[in-house]
Amino acid sequence: MLDYVFSAAVTMLVVIDPVGLVPIFIAVTSDLSASERRTVAIRASLIAVVILVLFGLVGAPLLHALGITLPAFRIAGGLLLFAISFEMVFARRHERKFEAAEVAIREQHLRTLAVFPLAIPLMAGPGAITAMLLLAGEAHGDPSRLAALFAITVAVLASCLLVFLIAERMNRLLGITGNAILSRLLGVVLAALAVQFVIDGIKAAFPG
Repeated sequence: MLDYVFSAAVTMLVVIDPVGLVPIFIAVTSDLSASERRTVAIRASLIAVVILVLFGLVGAPLLHALGITLPAFRIAGGLLLFAISFEMVFARRHERKFEAAEVAIREQHLRTLAVFPLAIPLMAGPGAITAMLLLAGEAHGDPSRLAALFAITVAVLASCLLVFLIAERMNRLLGITGNAILSRLLGVVLAALAVQFVIDGIKAAFPG
């Protein structure tokens, strides 16, 4: 149980990357007042919680209905997470996220920023959804593990809300170099987790 909780906590924290979202949050909310920025941060965090918990609850039945086995999804999900880790290590993920944010600013009213691009795809993006599905599958229907997973998800997204509320101070503290170093370190950790997902998937698909 403790191994599962630790793995889930590290995976969700690295994939969502609250600190890495700080410069993007500042960029997309630059025209908002402090109170509006706070409202957007709270809404985005709540929406992301709902999305990820929903995928955690219906993910396994959905895969079963589609005829996709958990080992197959572990392999595919591990490869996707590895691709995301590659982008983090080589500083491409933040560039892609900034591009998505710029599109949102051009195409969406500022009041919709909580939904897009903050909640989707920055907080509850493909990587976070994939991680949630993988971890929910590894819970094997155990209520205590699922409860722990959802509690971890809420805690990580609460940390997103916290860093959003102090975003400007954090950005000044870390600076460009600090953000780059942290992103690369988290990318290496995510790469190792992704490889482990693939290995576990292969072992389950080809036992013995």
